Amino acid sequence: MALKKLLLAKPRGFCAGVERAIGVVNMALELYGAPVYVRKEIVHNKHVIEDLAAKGAIFVEELDEVPGGAVVIFSAHGVAPQVRGEAQAKHLRVIDATCPLVTKVHLEAIRYAHEGRSIILVGHAGHDEIIGTMGEVPGRIFLVGDVEQAERVRVPDPDHVAVTTQTTLGVDDTREIIGVLRRRFPKIMAPSTDDICYATQNRQDAVKALAREAQLVLVIGSDNSSNSRRLREVAESSGARAFLIENASKIDPTWLVGVECVAITAGASAPEYLVRQVVDYFRGIGVSEIREVETTEERVTFTPPPELALEMARRSVSSGPSGQPGAQPSSTTEKSSVL
Repeated sequence: MALKKLLLAKPRGFCAGVERAIGVVNMALELYGAPVYVRKEIVHNKHVIEDLAAKGAIFVEELDEVPGGAVVIFSAHGVAPQVRGEAQAKHLRVIDATCPLVTKVHLEAIRYAHEGRSIILVGHAGHDEIIGTMGEVPGRIFLVGDVEQAERVRVPDPDHVAVTTQTTLGVDDTREIIGVLRRRFPKIMAPSTDDICYATQNRQDAVKALAREAQLVLVIGSDNSSNSRRLREVAESSGARAFLIENASKIDPTWLVGVECVAITAGASAPEYLVRQVVDYFRGIGVSEIREVETTEERVTFTPPPELALEMARRSVSSGPSGQPGAQPSSTTEKSSVL
């Protein structure tokens, strides 16, 4: 049996929140010049981080590494109010690149807390998004990571509790966890719509579809990317072997033995040029049937943070119609086809 076919998931790769976050760093570099500081990784992909660092972005773990008065960007995963307070105390010029869908979860947690509810947060301990959300209402949030923890969690008033979730979780696993919580807490309050972001759901649905035809699924993404890890898990639970790879150099030829069809997808923070490199790898070993499989069309876009939009408008006015400061900056987002 020889490898005959390569399937490409669509949608794959960058989501609107990631495109916005990367665009924010590029805009800040063009408006203010290098360096600009970014707290944590702007998105969880080492290739994106390396590309932006080469342009002059400096990535730090905490704000004590940032000089007073400097420009600092908060990552797409969001921050706790304590971090905002630290930035204000250092007189930093803050640009908030938090994904609007993460901000929605923060606002839900705050609203539930104001209603006097305990909050059960479904997510992975230590993830940047979870740290930020828990920081919004410290002492009121109880973290649950799996079904077993959902069975054990205790809250002060079982009749006055709400649930919210990390945006990048596996859809099926999260549904099971929330099912347990609904059984244990019949009066639990949940958001009117899922907190798992549209892009996470769409990419997981696409992988399920491809795993019905492919024996092997390769997920392009970094190991610290929650949504990329979930894609690998979804592929495996759908019946295919699956591996998470950083780039084409990580493909093990022994994985392809006895395989007729391979499927490729990419996590929401993985750039499209990495997909092209993997496609070129398979072309190089003689695969000629390469087909893109579209399961849904994505049209979501997000506007820049107001801090940047106001600065761009101010400079555009001050520099006149042909002034460069008001120009739309370049982005690392790539739209070209790999086929």
